[in-house]
Amino acid sequence: MTISYDDFMNVSIHAGKIIKAEIFAEAHRPAYKLQIDFGADIGIKKSSAQITDHYTIGDLEGKIIAAVTNFPPKQIGPFMSEVLVLGFHDTENKVVLVSPDKDIKLGARLS
Repeated sequence: MTISYDDFMNVSIHAGKIIKAEIFAEAHRPAYKLQIDFGADIGIKKSSAQITDHYTIGDLEGKIIAAVTNFPPKQIGPFMSEVLVLGFHDTENKVVLVSPDKDIKLGARLS
């Protein structure tokens, strides 16, 4: 399946800094609840992420990540997820976060 450039531009992928991470105890599979700061234009958003295999809470707080910011909110048990954190599956099918390797402005859009 191919998409147009306009289709791609309709997906808002932005950089954000994880400012708080905590264990999502109510989740069916191990996960964290995240608060992510996307800067002044987007603000702080929440997400749930099944990334406990590679990351501890200490690894996550302060980490810059990429997330889709224009999906509608999704109820996950008692938690409302507002953005979709992006990652790749490694060779063991565990998620590795997408993270820039240089300093960028919070809220920067993927282009």
